[in-house]
Amino acid sequence: MAELRGFMHPRSPLGEASIVVSPPWHYSGDVLTIEYRTDPASVAGLLPSGVDPAPEDPGAVAIIWADWQSCGEDGAELLDPVRSQYKECFVVVRCSFGDEVYSRCVFIWVDKDFALARGWYQGYPKKLGSIWMTRPVSVGRAGPRLESGGRFGATLAANDRRLADATFTITGPSETGGFVNALPMLHSRWMPSIDPASSPSLDELVTMRSRDVELGPCWTGTAEVKLHDAPGDELAALVPVEPIAGYWRQVGATFAGGDRLA
Repeated sequence: MAELRGFMHPRSPLGEASIVVSPPWHYSGDVLTIEYRTDPASVAGLLPSGVDPAPEDPGAVAIIWADWQSCGEDGAELLDPVRSQYKECFVVVRCSFGDEVYSRCVFIWVDKDFALARGWYQGYPKKLGSIWMTRPVSVGRAGPRLESGGRFGATLAANDRRLADATFTITGPSETGGFVNALPMLHSRWMPSIDPASSPSLDELVTMRSRDVELGPCWTGTAEVKLHDAPGDELAALVPVEPIAGYWRQVGATFAGGDRLA
């Protein structure tokens, strides 16, 4: 009988049927980050046992739209773009575990199955959704320029319901892309047991930070986010109460693994 191969399901004799190749995974993309403050109690309610709110600015939230191109080490997906390109929208808060402060993704939606499976492996709580964001242009009039006055929009929907709308207007360059999503990530890798009377089959608290990070010029500006109630989602619990700022930049990074903390 042939040995089954593949990094994730479905495993097969050649391993080519796996939904995603083994790490390292390389990412390049356009990222729109909008930061605001919400009720700190709403953030605390999304943290697992043993993880506490950040000691400073515990109500700070970043909602991030990204248009990615990604690939494995040999870059084969780049010549078959349907397997490399995807969009996502994710929500990040800050928290503390032990003596460290971390960023933590509490909600995330993607529009491709390989990105979904890859995220579950990493500990991102990914769901499928419809994500759109305005693309900047350098020629023509069908898009904003990366300069003061450039206006962008972004939307998130899932299960035929709109979950979020955002607008961003550039006011000038920035030295930073924000502070909420600027720390090592603290994730939960979790899977229930097939036996309902047993403990979870997988229950880990892990941390990770990307390597080989490259950052393009950053632009900041004013931003607004509207969140909408929808069955099967709880994003609206993080309703904005005070804007902070928006940011746009190109980002490149590589993921190769993480560390188990608990």
